Amino acid sequence: MTNKVAAVILGAGKGTRMKSDLPKVMMPVCGKPMIRHIIDTLEAVKADEIVTVIAPDGDLVKKEVSPYKTCVQDKQLGTGHAVKCTREALNGFKGDVLVIFGDQPLYTTGTIEKMLNKRREGYAVVCLGFTPEDAARYGRLIMKNGELERIVEYKDANEEERAVKFCNSGMMCFDGEKMFEILDAVSNENAAGEYYLTDAVAIALKKGLKCSAVECPVNEAAAANTREELAFLEELLKKRNGN
Repeated sequence: MTNKVAAVILGAGKGTRMKSDLPKVMMPVCGKPMIRHIIDTLEAVKADEIVTVIAPDGDLVKKEVSPYKTCVQDKQLGTGHAVKCTREALNGFKGDVLVIFGDQPLYTTGTIEKMLNKRREGYAVVCLGFTPEDAARYGRLIMKNGELERIVEYKDANEEERAVKFCNSGMMCFDGEKMFEILDAVSNENAAGEYYLTDAVAIALKKGLKCSAVECPVNEAAAANTREELAFLEELLKKRNGN
């Protein structure tokens, strides 16, 4: 791989639903903070830059990810805004930029490489999808002839779109030279008043850029918002490690 690779880890979430004072990404899975599993995987794919977005009180996370860079997201204004906080840290970076949620520690090097390879086929944005048995309330990835046409949130999806089982995992890969230009065009005109990362797809397409998606195994996309989900991640990781 000749392209340089940067990764942005979104790590500003609180552990409130975990009933813990620890930042969410510091919750342990098999004896290691969730975020450490992600960093280990990024080091294995030889990422050139790793930048973690932290909350103003994110000292524990900052210490854990050191010596890699961190950026503070002063206000929780959404995932798109969180990635924009890394502008200074990634100033002048040319290459692929992965955006990973810090509560999804099970992604493998194989999946990350698959995303990078797809991005290098000339796509401005590549999303990572998965096909769960129960697609439930996940956002849907609407594909046509190998291209990603749009991401539809479950609440906005019509019957036909809800029948699609290819769901959005949250992880994305951007052309680093176009990422901030795309994110700058994301608006917060929605009920929550937030800047959503998923809106990047519609904006890229409007700009005449191409988007696509690749698929990962369901278990890799598992995330943890609650203690139960954390225990499930631990179970999955133990199985993977043959314990």
